[in-house]
Formats: sequence, structure tokens, C-alpha cells
Amino acid sequence: MNPTIPTDQARQHAFQQTLLSARRTMLLSETLKLAMDSFRASKMRFALTALGMVIGTASVILVITIGLTGQQFVLEELQKIETNSVELEYSGGGATAAERVLYNDSLTREDEKAVLAQLPGIQYSSPIIQMHDRISFGGGVTKDTLVLGVSPQYQHIRNLLVPEGRFFDDEDDAAHIECAVVSEDFARERFGSSNAAIGRTFEISRIPFTIVGVFKEAVPDFGNSEIEDQTILIPLQVARYFTGSENVQQIYFSMRSMGEVTDAAKEIRRIVQARHRTDSIYKTQTLQEYLSVAKSIMTALTMLLVAVSFVTLAVGGVGIMNIMLAGVRARVREIGIRKALGATRREIKLQFLTEAVIISLTGGLAGTIVGLALPLSVRMFTDFAIPITPWAVVIALTSAMIVGVIFGTVPATRAAQLDPVEALKYE
Repeated sequence: MNPTIPTDQARQHAFQQTLLSARRTMLLSETLKLAMDSFRASKMRFALTALGMVIGTASVILVITIGLTGQQFVLEELQKIETNSVELEYSGGGATAAERVLYNDSLTREDEKAVLAQLPGIQYSSPIIQMHDRISFGGGVTKDTLVLGVSPQYQHIRNLLVPEGRFFDDEDDAAHIECAVVSEDFARERFGSSNAAIGRTFEISRIPFTIVGVFKEAVPDFGNSEIEDQTILIPLQVARYFTGSENVQQIYFSMRSMGEVTDAAKEIRRIVQARHRTDSIYKTQTLQEYLSVAKSIMTALTMLLVAVSFVTLAVGGVGIMNIMLAGVRARVREIGIRKALGATRREIKLQFLTEAVIISLTGGLAGTIVGLALPLSVRMFTDFAIPITPWAVVIALTSAMIVGVIFGTVPATRAAQLDPVEALKYE
């Protein structure tokens, strides 16, 4: 016998499989048709049932959008606090007190130049010389005031704003001009206002300095800056008059992007360490940890808000279940007739479950349109770049479908369990 010729049994099996497939296709199309007929017969009930899902789905999308907007705002504000910068400082070790005559383990401008020569990607850099001096505020009042010797690039590293006057430049630094940029608090307390302070002079260690600008920080730094309320900034070369040394307390480097900060910190430490004694300790500090913590907190808050918005979806699901249960009671005779004509429990259950899912998805689609309309309108008619993620739509529609399945199961099961004889007798 030729094995390639199919037997009668094989042909019969193939026919049964084709028939079963056709029956299932007809069953699905019939189920959808029955569901649509049911909706046409009670349009108002369908609309009111779907309304809960419209509100729930729109809430999910709006909450996710609001959470992402808040996260973007917080991160943008944090990025203004020198999140691209690396702080380098000498932490001890190295030469003993007797050896410091020959060895200098403190940071110097030569360390800054070495890092700039070997590490690409640095946008700004500035050494810092810190000191305090008793500054006269008039009327016999003197205060211990912080004086920082910095380079002109310090303004960009710290994102300082200069609402009055200007920041000293490279020419001022190279020419050793005794000029100063003071904080707004210092200007108000010493001269009455920021505007009145411009061009005025005061003394640091009996040397007169002329105020060329008044500065303020772009955003609060939460205590992560060396800047105090009353701070005076002077050119670095002028600050060396007071220290009589090439040593600086810190050196700041600002990278072009945040992604370079972590690797740059390691490389800066390696370059500087190679220039000094092996047992000298140099530390780098960045704000990347603060940024990571802020991201985690904002993500957690967004997820919490999304979880709360799911309550609205659940309320919409309860509404679907109640309306579907009422629909089962109103259609008992219809169910009995279908069963009498041969419909199985599975087919009855599928019919009502399909109706619940269609209601839920229809409300979900309408809610998605409503939820996206507000942020899209804001982006279109204002300058606010509100973030919109496709995942919000995916989450909302998936949740709507799941709600339809979960809350449609109970009425679908109850309809499937009706006794056909009792159903036909129902009035």
C-alpha cells in the first residue's frame, strides 16, 4: 500500500477538524453579533455602563502623565544644582609635618591643569580657596563672613545668577583686580539693596574691594554647596594674596553630560593620585546619588498614584458587573431559548463575557482619548513640554480589558448555569 495516499480514517479526521474550525469561527462571529444586537437594544444602559470605564481609564492616563511631569520637573530642578560636577578634595595622609617642606600633598592649580590635559569632556573647572574675615557692616557691627577665591568659570559650575552687575572675568583674574561679587543677603544687609551695592567698596583684611556684581543661586542647594547666606566671591589670583600659597581646598570640574560624571570622578582621582604620594588620600564627590534617590522616590510616588487610580477602574468594573447581572435577569427567557436550541454553557458564558469585555474596551478607548486630550492640548497651546508615554495607553487599555474579564465572569457564569427548563418558564 502506498503510504502517501491518505486513508479514509485520515480524511474523516481532517474533515472533522475543518468542520470544528468552521464551527468555532461561526460561533465567534455569532457571539459578536449577539453582543452588538444586545447593545443596540439598550443603548443608554450600554453608555452608562461604559462611562465608569471612561472615567477610570482617563484617570490612569492622567495620573501617569502627571507623575511623569512631576518627575521631569524635579529632575530638571536637581540638575541645576551642579549634578554634572565632580568635587575633588584632599582628605589627608601623605607627607608628615616635617616632610611638608619638601612634599606638597594639598591640591594646587597644577592638579587642575593635569586633569584638564588628560581628561576630555570637562566643560568648566574652578579651584576654590576658602577663608573667613571680619567684615564691617556699619554702625560698629562686624560679622565673620565667608570669602571664596574662585575662577570666573565657578559661575557656570554653580549655576549662579547675577541679577545686578556682572561676574568677574578672566581679565579681572589675570590682572589681580580687587573686585568682588557678593550674595544678595550681603548686599541688602551691608548696602540696603542689590542695586545700591554695585560700585560700592568694602574692605577684606584692610584691602578695599569694589563690588561688580550681586549673585544668587538658581535653585536652593539643600546645604550641598559651600556657599552661605552671606558670601563674598573674589578672583582666585587675588585670594592667593591672603593665603600666600598655591594650595586650594577643592577643585570643581563640570562635565558636559551627567552620563560622564561617574567615570570622570574615578579618572580625576586617579590622575591626581598619580601626581602625589601613594598614601595621600583624595576624594571625589558627586550628586549622582541624590539624583538616583530622587528618581526612585518619584517613580514610587507615580506607581502609588497609579495604584490609587486603579480604584476608579475597579469601581467601573463593579458597575459593569451590576449591569450585566441585571441584564442576565432581564434575558432569562432568551437564555432558555438559546439553550433549548443547543447552545452550550460555554457558548452562553462566552456571549456574556464578550459583552462585558466589549463594554470595558469601548469605555477604555473613549477614556484613552479623553486622557490624552488634556496633555496634548497643553503641549499644543503652551510652552510646557508635558511628557506622554505610549506605555500609559498600553497600561490603561490592558487594565480595562482585564477589568472586563474579571467583573464579567460572575454574570457570565450565572447566565451559563441557568436551567433551560426553568428559564423557558420565566416570565
